[in-house]
Parts: sequence; C-alpha cells; structure tokens
Amino acid sequence: MVSASRAHSFNMAAAQYAANRPSYPPSVLDAVEEVGGRPLRGARVADIGAGTGIATALLRERGAEVIAVEPGEGMAAEFRRALPNVPIVRGDGNALPLATSSCDLLTYAQSWHWTDTKRSVPEALRVLRPGGVLALWWNTGCADPPWALAQADRVAQACGVDPADRRRPDDIQADRLAALGELPFTRRQLTWSRTVPVDTHLANVTSWSAFLVLGKDKTAEFLARERTVLCELFPDGMVEETYMVDLVVARRP
Repeated sequence: MVSASRAHSFNMAAAQYAANRPSYPPSVLDAVEEVGGRPLRGARVADIGAGTGIATALLRERGAEVIAVEPGEGMAAEFRRALPNVPIVRGDGNALPLATSSCDLLTYAQSWHWTDTKRSVPEALRVLRPGGVLALWWNTGCADPPWALAQADRVAQACGVDPADRRRPDDIQADRLAALGELPFTRRQLTWSRTVPVDTHLANVTSWSAFLVLGKDKTAEFLARERTVLCELFPDGMVEETYMVDLVVARRP
C-alpha cells in the first residue's frame, strides 16, 4: 500500500515533475542501440510508465515509432500537453494494453521498480517480438561531493528514512535483476551532470515520491531550511547535479 501510494503521488505533481526532473544523456540511447543490435530509427517502441514523456521525447527524436503506456491521469495529461502527436494509452507494466509480439523494444525509464516483476517480466516477454529488447534505466544520484552526501542525510531525516540506507526506490535492487531469469542482459553505468538554479534543484528533489507523500507543510519546512543551506554553498545560485544512469538491456530469445 505504501508503494502504491508513492507511485500514484506523482499525479498531483505532474507539472512540477515535467518542469524540473532531469532528462537522460544521449549515451543511454546509444548504449540501447549498441547492445540491442539495431537502430532506434523505425523501431516499434513502447515506453512503459512514460510519465510526462521525458524518455518518450528522446526516443522520438531518434526516429522510433513510439507508443506510451502510463497509469496516472495527471501524468498522462501532462504527457499529452508536451507530446500531443504521440499515442498514449492508460495501463501499467503488470498488464500491458499491447498486442502480443508487437514491439521491437520496451523501455522503462525510471518506472520498472513500480512493477510486480512476477507479472511484468512475463508481460514484457509477451509483447516483445522474438529478438526484441527490454531496456530499464534509472537516474541515480552520485552522492560523491560532500555537499550531496550531507544533503542526502538531511533528506533522509526530513522523510523519516534511516540515513544509513540512502537507496532511493529508483535504485536497481538485486531481486529486480534476478527476476529477469535466464534472459541475458548487459548492464551499463553512465555518468553525466547538469547545472541548474537552486530552485530547480529543490523542485526536482521535492518531486521525489518520498516528499510527495510527506505533506505540504513538512515539505515546505524542508525547502526553507535547504534553500538557506544551498544558497550559502552556491552563492552564484547554480547547483551541479551529478547522476549515474543505471542501465540494463535484456534481449528476448
């Protein structure tokens, strides 16, 4: 129930999510093409848990024929505003509203961890054509700079999470990979960064599900304290966010 609550929490902050969440570097789709053994141009792709369309837009730019699958009403509405010419259907990875053997590639950008892998793995295999590719990826924070480590502790404290366990729900868990069974897969970890204003950084952080279920008052208290800290650390008002994209690419036999 907690996981479901967090998964659906994005609908009430879809505009915030779309405006402030990071995208993904070109190297992610380069790796999908390389490992998958075919170009994205002309490929039949379904972007599952598409959200506001961050990954969908990148796939379209590569020339893929994309259909989006998204369970949330708020996120789907934001998607339609951003990508009015891309088809989107309501559904989730546990019961894909897609025909059997209809796709060359299924992508789960920041969304695989919200699925029940006992259901989502067979569903992915059903929808993929023979030789089709399943690509899962996450932007995970590279908490190497001291300021980022200190912020992780403050976030954990604000959200009531044990600071010793900083793994966010978008980190790949070992059982998520084990659920792929006998499917051969390749894993890549790709580092990139973006520099954004302090307020964009804070809006990104508080678009995480842990904050969305925390409540407005407690989130506002965190924002006020954190803005003071960051403005002292970054007097020019700009923050460099460093990410590691954790990418897993598996091929259907």
